Parts: sequence; C-alpha cells; structure tokens
Amino acid sequence: MGSTYPSKDQSHFLTKKLLPWAIYSLLPLALFRFYYYPPLFEDKPSQNESIIMSTTAISSSQATVEKIEKIQCDYSNGEWVRDTSGTLYNGTSCGTIKDGQNCLNHGRPDAGYLYWRWSPARCKLPHFKPSTFLRLLRNKHLAFIGDSMARNQLESLLCLVSSASSPNLLYRSGEDNKFRKWNFPSHNVTISVYWSPFLVKGIEKSATGPNHNKLYVDLVDERWASELGQMDMVVFSVGHWFLHPAVYYEKDSILGCHYCPGFNHTEIGFFDVFRKAFRTTLKAVVDRNDGKDRWVMVTTFSPAHFEGEWDKAGACPKKEPYKEGEKVVEGMDADMRNIQLEEVDVAKNRIDTKLRLEAVDVTKLSLMRPDGHPGPYMYPFPFADGVPERVQNDCVHWCLPGPIDTWNEILLEVMKRWEGEANGGR
Repeated sequence: MGSTYPSKDQSHFLTKKLLPWAIYSLLPLALFRFYYYPPLFEDKPSQNESIIMSTTAISSSQATVEKIEKIQCDYSNGEWVRDTSGTLYNGTSCGTIKDGQNCLNHGRPDAGYLYWRWSPARCKLPHFKPSTFLRLLRNKHLAFIGDSMARNQLESLLCLVSSASSPNLLYRSGEDNKFRKWNFPSHNVTISVYWSPFLVKGIEKSATGPNHNKLYVDLVDERWASELGQMDMVVFSVGHWFLHPAVYYEKDSILGCHYCPGFNHTEIGFFDVFRKAFRTTLKAVVDRNDGKDRWVMVTTFSPAHFEGEWDKAGACPKKEPYKEGEKVVEGMDADMRNIQLEEVDVAKNRIDTKLRLEAVDVTKLSLMRPDGHPGPYMYPFPFADGVPERVQNDCVHWCLPGPIDTWNEILLEVMKRWEGEANGGR
C-alpha cells in the first residue's frame, strides 16, 4: 500500500508555494484588526496627572480611610474655541446690565464674539448653572468689592442667575449707584457691590477737588471692611485705578507719588503701592475673620486692548480672540497679576481659621479676548450719522453677555470644590 504522506520533495514544494499565499491572505486581516481594534497602550501618568492617594490611620477604630483628591483644575491656561450654544441671557432679557456694556442693544453689528468658549488645557469648564449657584449660596451674602471691573463681573453674575430666578433690588446709594444690594427670594441669596477702587482708604480725584487720588496704603477702606461680618463670600477686583496720578500716604506721612509733576514728592510708581494695598486688604480679612466659614476670592488683573488712540473709531477693532501663542501675558499686565497671586499666597500662610482664600486667575483668558469690549458701542448707535472724527471707546470693560461671563463660570467651579472639601469630599 502506498504512503498517504507527501514525499520530502512534495513537502518542500507545498511550503514554498503555499506559505507566501497564506501570508498575503493574513495581512489584510491583520490590518483590519489593528485599524478597528487598536492595541491599548497605557502611558505612565505624569506627576501632574497623577491622583494623589493618602491613607490615614484611625487608631481608635483600627480602620484605614483612603482619600482620593484630584489635582485642582488650572483654569488660567487654555484657548478660546468656537461654541454655538449661545448665552443664558441677552441685552433685553436681563434688566441689570449697565448701558455702557449693553453692546448689542447699542447697535454693535457683529455677534460673533458671543460664540466662543474658554477651554482649559487639562480639564473642562462646565456651563454656568444658576440652580447650583443659588443652592450653594442659600441664605448667604456675596459681596463684590473693588472698581468698575468688580461691578462688571457682578452684573454678569446677576444676569446669569436671573435666567432662573429674578432678584429684588434692596438698596442703592452713591454716584452711579456704586453701592447696591439685591436679593433672590427663591433661595434668600443676597448679592451686593461695594465701590472701593483701591480697597484701602482713598480719596478719589474729582472735578471740584484735586486732580490726583490720595491713597492711605496702611489703612483698609472701612466702607466695606466695617461690614465684613455680614458677608459670607467676598470677591475682590481692582487694578486700573492704580494707574492714575496719585499721592501715597503711610503712617500719616507722604510715601511718594505716581505721576505728580509740580509736587515735591518722590516718584515711586504704582507697583509697590498696589502690593501694599493688597497686603493691607488681605491682612484685614484674615485678622477680622470671626470664625465664620467665609469664602474670599481675588479676581486677577484684566488687561485693556486699546490699539492706537482711544478716541478713534477702531480703538479695539478685532473681531475674534487671539489664538494660543499669539499673545502672552507680559509687561504691566504680568506684574499686576503676579503681585496679586503672590499676596494671596502670603495671606494663605497666615490663615488658621475656616477662612478660604484663592486667586481666580483670569488675566490670560481675558488678554486673549480683544473682541469682547464695547469699543465705540459704549454709547447707542455711535455711527448712525456717519463716522465722527472722534468717538470715545471702552476697551477695558466687557460686553454683556460676553467673555466676562467665563469669570463667573470659574467662580462657580471654585465654589463647588470648596463645598466638596467642606463636606469631606462627599
């Protein structure tokens, strides 16, 4: 009987002939597999991405509690991306917008500035939820303290929250309603604004008085500090008024001045004074804390975007945000921001109570939005009769709605984190 197995020569022939065809046949299958089911490679997490694990031994119960804390989100770095979802309010639905920031109602023809969203580099920034804000501040008082940027942020917040619940105006006083207070009766939330452009004691320049400001850098402004005990949460925001001519006092003596020709005072500029004013302010907040679980935030310096002369039609003409890397925080903007961040860190080292203090760094995200200012539309329909030779521009404050709404989205995220920490991470 003949063998049923191939001979050696036949085996060699089959191997030589069929093996290449088998390889060619399997190759498409392998490519198909890798395309639709790619292999999973686990990158070793970097130090900044790692989840911090801490284990605390509890001797009384012989138990071990593991606490997992995620690295805090850095909202200061990122980019502006297109977003078509729109805003929670507009120039007609919110009645608390200052006329000078109601850009669309004043005839601004482009609305593209409304459709951008801040995207942090390593995390997400959720949309503002009025219901969450009201819940966190139920039966509490939030005070914005500072200059017109504090007021700008306050009015943004009022509009965001008003999309869900209407406020009642309780109080207003001072020139241009610089001291005001509202209440949201649905949750008994009180929001107020205190005009204090230096945070420390100051006498502002006026048409009938001196043409320079007077600052007492070692004395806090009692117009707000005397009512600190009534506040559960505070947001400080100042900066631009320190650029104006001023004479500075410390311990009842003249310290120097900024841009004071005609005076026999030492010119010292404003950076050191800005630092002294912030240190005095935060020291007062820490020293006067009464054991209350008080939240304090410092909104960092918001850059202006003037191009050329302030009274020309195109003083801040850009229609889109800067791209990442196109503009960097530098010069005066960086110095003002860094002083605030440093002084917040100094004050944190002195806190031994329930007081929570943090800087909300909005300088870069604001710098990248030259398109978000009222410009000539700080006044209604400035070009209705043609382009005038001179027109006043606002390239400092922000349109409402506009980029400043992002400040309050970040504010709410910090509030949520603080609530979580106060509840033991639950």
